[in-house]
Amino acid sequence: MENTLYTIRNYRPTDFDKYLQFNIEVEKLEMTGYCAPPQLLRENLYRPNHSPEQDLFIVETVGNIVGYMDITPEVRIGRVILNCLVHPNHRRRGLASKLLGHAIHRAQELGVRVAHVNIPEDNTIARKALSKLGFRVIRQFLELRLDISRIRWQDSNQCAVKYRNLQRGEEGELAQLQNRSFTGTWGYNPNTVEDIVYNTNLSGFSPEDVVLACEEDKVIGYCWTRITCGAVTNRRKGQISMLGVDPDYRGREIGKRVLLAGLSRLKSKGLQVVELSVDDENKEARALYQSVGFELRTNSLWYEKVIG
Repeated sequence: MENTLYTIRNYRPTDFDKYLQFNIEVEKLEMTGYCAPPQLLRENLYRPNHSPEQDLFIVETVGNIVGYMDITPEVRIGRVILNCLVHPNHRRRGLASKLLGHAIHRAQELGVRVAHVNIPEDNTIARKALSKLGFRVIRQFLELRLDISRIRWQDSNQCAVKYRNLQRGEEGELAQLQNRSFTGTWGYNPNTVEDIVYNTNLSGFSPEDVVLACEEDKVIGYCWTRITCGAVTNRRKGQISMLGVDPDYRGREIGKRVLLAGLSRLKSKGLQVVELSVDDENKEARALYQSVGFELRTNSLWYEKVIG
């Protein structure tokens, strides 16, 4: 394949079937567990503030997609998140470097300051490639896992806080709570009503995935649960994607109790394993998850490259 000719261009809507097939083929080869079901993969292309025709670059050869660079713009905090994937049979040909060039040009158009990439710590090939491309490690996240059968449920019934699910029309209230809870947190891109409406309308998701902690009529905390299902293995796992407590109500174990309420919802769906990701430097969150029984599964690393 030394003489293979590659073309890098913007994604077109007619590319979807080939884009889907490429993702499934690479997942079968590498079994990463990250390939989403087809409908979710399609919906992800049109997430808020993302235009696949501008933010997704594909590598094509002989009419087949063999790689891509997907850009998630987070202009409000001055960064883009990059997700690059090249078919194993077409690696070590400089394609990642060329894709990065397109991504940097797009980032400059957006006026952001940095590009970030998140990869598993044990992905030594990606780590070497990122270092060569001028990225440096700036953050470590812990990937935790919990066997639901280990939970001590009695910890969830010791206060008068009530729990219920998010209702349609409350997206604005949840966005305000999220932004109050996470303002100043590393990597947090302020949420909008549009973001929450989009996420709760994805295939297999609903407002009921968000468990709210309430004191009387006031929402003071939340736990956003998900059920993930791979496109290849079809294996179902629970996930805690976000958990937050109003700063005025911290120190009362609201976080632990709304977490247990979220885990109870996942258990009711027949899930046995739940996973989440937490910043290694967030000691309070780490202690909370460990107190419930979460254990370290692996680590992931955030890399950064300054644009300019």
